[in-house]
Amino acid sequence: MTTAAERLLSYVRIDTAADESAGASPSSPGQRELAELIAAELREIGLTEVAISPFGILRGVLPATPGLASLPALGFIAHLDTSPDAPGGGIAPQLHPDYDGGPIPLGDSGKTLDPALFPELAAYRGQTLITTDGTTLLGADDKAGAAEIVTMLERLIAAGTPHRKICVAFTPDEEIGRGTDHFDLDAFGAAYAYTADGGAAGSIESANFNAALATVRFAGRPVHPGSAKGKMRNAIALAMEFHALLPPGAIPEMTEGTQGFYHLEKLTGTVAESVALYLLRDHDARKLEARKAAFAAAAETVNRRYGEAVVDVAIRDQYRNMAEILARHPEVLERADRAARAAGLVPTHPVVRGGTDGAELSWRGLPCPNLGTGGHNFHGEYEFITLEAMERATAMLLALATQTD
Repeated sequence: MTTAAERLLSYVRIDTAADESAGASPSSPGQRELAELIAAELREIGLTEVAISPFGILRGVLPATPGLASLPALGFIAHLDTSPDAPGGGIAPQLHPDYDGGPIPLGDSGKTLDPALFPELAAYRGQTLITTDGTTLLGADDKAGAAEIVTMLERLIAAGTPHRKICVAFTPDEEIGRGTDHFDLDAFGAAYAYTADGGAAGSIESANFNAALATVRFAGRPVHPGSAKGKMRNAIALAMEFHALLPPGAIPEMTEGTQGFYHLEKLTGTVAESVALYLLRDHDARKLEARKAAFAAAAETVNRRYGEAVVDVAIRDQYRNMAEILARHPEVLERADRAARAAGLVPTHPVVRGGTDGAELSWRGLPCPNLGTGGHNFHGEYEFITLEAMERATAMLLALATQTD
């Protein structure tokens, strides 16, 4: 049988970076290519009802074994895309067997995975690390989750262990907040589910950010710099003025835990026009509304300075904190705790400083916590995972799948 790590190394060869600017779903062709690859694997190991929707969502079903069809159906979900924050094509994974705990050069990139900066590496001494070559992300977010789900299913079927009905789905465009836009809960068929899209193996995430995306446009007035006095209005400088009005400490690199932030994700433009994309995040929904109001106030301040509307703010809600919903379904979290212990893991309950498809699905009526896949440092060149962590994460999924109480 194929291991989860072997599947990961196969999946990352396909560039599935999401594209925020695309109007299609999925937003990039590689996502459908990966869906087709996984669909073939699901059919080969024996799943039924394997199909890819017109919107790129792959689904499949493993029917319950005899005598267990009356149990509520269980779901597992992973996403096909990778973050657009770092290159997602031409990935060249580097394997480091028997990691000695020291710094690891990432190929010839000049970058180093250093435990002085990433202390979580200490927990993986003696294991086989899978890293990038320093020029791309790795794609463990969330191809590790996809690989672990498929591997779990293969092992479950091969062992012939009794199980309830299991429904699986692989979604596109989670990284740009569109993962559940076309997700049909009735067609999926599960009563409760788990996304495999988290960090350390054994982590069970049931609280996440409330999230919004702010698009801020700055209108400049281009004039030749030689005769610009009293005439030019530089849109790039307007963006800098606007940013300076936001709380200086409320940024990702200076916050942790449940502390929210404003994250300037992208700034493009010229003297004539600039556009800034901000991520607004907070675990407290009321505080997120306050952050939206702060954006409006900053825009009003800049507009007042110039006596006209030079700044325009548009805010779109993305997802909500699933904690409120999952508090009503403690049995779903208790099942995950038991599965972690059965896999030899110590269950942990970190707060998610991000979001998952499971957050939106929980609000739509499908209780769906997020489980760790074993990966770290997602969305960049310092991403890594270990073979052993993937094995334990797979074992946890298998323990969940074989619960018959």
